[in-house]
Amino acid sequence: MTINLRRLKAERIARGITQDQMASRMGWSTRTPYAKRENGFVSIGADELAKMATILGFSRDELGIFFTNDVPNKERIH
Repeated sequence: MTINLRRLKAERIARGITQDQMASRMGWSTRTPYAKRENGFVSIGADELAKMATILGFSRDELGIFFTNDVPNKERIH
């Protein structure tokens, strides 16, 4: 599974939160660390994703919406 960065961005935009605001709420002094993560240049850690989801109004139980199942059907265990 991989983090669906488009979903992360869409949820941020839907809530009217800028990258600058997300970065600030994450505790970063500039937008760059957040932008690099949202654009896929830097991996998002589990704790970071949990904090981002909380900022966007999701609980830890709802983190699954930010993942894409990228395992080919023929390789999945049923």
